Amino acid sequence: MELPQKPDRIIYLDNAATVYPKPREILEPMLEVFQQYGVNPGRSGYDLCLVGGDLVETTRKQLTRFFGGPDPRRLIFAYNASDALNILIQGLVGEGDHVVSTTVEHNSVIRPLNHLAAQRRITVDYVRCDGQGTVDPREIERAFRPETTLVVVNHGSNVIGTIQPVAEIGRLCRERGIRFVVDVAQTAGVVPIDMREMCLDAVAFTGHKSLLGPTGIGGCCVAEDLVIEPTRYGGTGVRSAHPFHLEEYPYRLEVGTVNVLGIVGLHFAQQYLEERGIDEIYRHEMELFSRLQAGLSGIQGLTLHGTRSLENRLPVLGFTINGRDPSDVGTFLDVDHDIATRTGLQCAPLIHEQMGTAPRGTVRMSVGPSNTAEEIEAAIEAVTAIAAQAAKSTK
Repeated sequence: MELPQKPDRIIYLDNAATVYPKPREILEPMLEVFQQYGVNPGRSGYDLCLVGGDLVETTRKQLTRFFGGPDPRRLIFAYNASDALNILIQGLVGEGDHVVSTTVEHNSVIRPLNHLAAQRRITVDYVRCDGQGTVDPREIERAFRPETTLVVVNHGSNVIGTIQPVAEIGRLCRERGIRFVVDVAQTAGVVPIDMREMCLDAVAFTGHKSLLGPTGIGGCCVAEDLVIEPTRYGGTGVRSAHPFHLEEYPYRLEVGTVNVLGIVGLHFAQQYLEERGIDEIYRHEMELFSRLQAGLSGIQGLTLHGTRSLENRLPVLGFTINGRDPSDVGTFLDVDHDIATRTGLQCAPLIHEQMGTAPRGTVRMSVGPSNTAEEIEAAIEAVTAIAAQAAKSTK
C-alpha cells in the first residue's frame, strides 16, 4: 500500500483520541529493542526469550509503581482500556448484582453494562453529573442499594475534560464494601494516580494516550483482595499440561502472547514520563489550553459546553457554532486550515444527551504535549473565521 503524502503542516488537536506525535525518545528505542528481542516472551529458555520476558516483567513493575498498585503480578496487560474494562466488569459482577456508574462515561463502560443489563444479569443506574460536568460523590452514595456490588467511574471526561473526585467516591465505596473500578484512559500520564490513597480497587488504562505508548496496548492494575473471574481461556506458556486456565495472576486474566512491541513502548514511555515529569507535561498542556479556551470564549456565535474552570480539569473542550453542523466545522478545520479535531458524540452519548448536544455532538479540541502557542493561536484564528462565515450565511 502506498501511503499518501503527509501535509507539510498539521495542527493536531485530537490528543484525547491518541497523543500524536509520540516522542522520538520512545519510538526509536522501542523499535530497536523489538527488532533485537521481539520473540515470544516466557515460552522458552533461550537468551532472546529470557530478555523479552524480563522486559515484560520490568514494565509490569514500572506501571505498578506508577499507579500505586499492590503487586506487579496484578498488573494485567490487555489491548486497551476498553478491553481491560470488559475484563473487569464481566469478571466482577454476578447474577442479580446492581452496578452504579455515571452519565460521563465512555461507551467502553456503558456498553458492557448495558449488555449485561439487557441479558438480565445485572441492574445498572447512571448518576447524572452537575451542570459543570462533575459527579457529586453523595449522589453516587444515594444510588447504592443492598445488592450494589460495583461502582465504575471515568476519572477524566474525554468530552469536556472534568476530573471526577474519585478519592471521595472510593472512600464511600470502601465504607460499604462495594468494589470501585476507575477508567483512567484520559488521566494516566498527566494526573497522579495512587490506588491506595484513592481507595481504588482497580484502574483500567490505555497506552496510546497520555502514557505516550503505541496503540493496541493497555491493561488494568488490581488490588490484592480483588477476585476477578476469568472470561477467556487459552495459552499462557506456563504449566501447559494443566487442563484448565491458570488461577494465579497475571496468567488468570492474560490469554496468549502479549503485545511485546506495545509493552516495550510503555517501558520507554515510563522512562520518558519520569524524566520530563507528568506535572511539567500537565502544566505545559494547561497553559496552552487556557489560551485556547479564552480565545474561543470570545468568538461570537460559538458556545463552549461544560465547565470553564481550569481546576480539576484536563485540556479538553467541546464547542458548537450557530448555523454549522459540528461535522462540517471539523471538515472546514481540516481541509481549509490543516487542523485535526474530533467531532460528534466522542463515544460518550449520555453526557451529550445531558448537555443537550445530542445527536450531532460537538467539535472537540484536546491539547497534547507537542502542541505550541503558535498552533493554539492559529486554531483560534481558524475557528473565528469559520464562525464569522457562519454568521454571514445565516443573515
